[in-house]
Amino acid sequence: MKIFAYAGSDTTFLDAGSIFLREQSGKLTEFAMLSASAGKSGSVVELEGLSSRTEAEAYRNAEVLVRKDALPRKDTDEYFWYELLGIEVFLESGEHLGRISDIIVTGSNDVYVVKRGQEEVLIPGTHEIIRAIDLETGKMTIHPVEGLLDLHEV
Repeated sequence: MKIFAYAGSDTTFLDAGSIFLREQSGKLTEFAMLSASAGKSGSVVELEGLSSRTEAEAYRNAEVLVRKDALPRKDTDEYFWYELLGIEVFLESGEHLGRISDIIVTGSNDVYVVKRGQEEVLIPGTHEIIRAIDLETGKMTIHPVEGLLDLHEV
């Protein structure tokens, strides 16, 4: 089965021991990992209990999940997406900017989509911009470099 994942390495799945597939209906099924390798556009995984393309097809567009306790340790300045989604974003001045609603993967760094009323602000996930993240309080503090928040100016 081919999956698109944000894991840093295919071994993340093997180390987890199993993955969960959440179907569009919401049904969650756990599968033991047999193998994982890098493919052209994602990871190719072999799951116990899925032995044919027809069986795997039933999980097309399913969400791939792993247990939190199965995730590898991270560096002090690295965060999992589930930790950042929903966090409140503030400027260094204390002004509330909004809440992270999505994360966009780019070639060099992630970009945080911050909902600001009906508008969205795109914040690069770089050390130059991100000054502090406090998961306990659910707060991110950013340094707004010139032009970052100029949404509607020509």
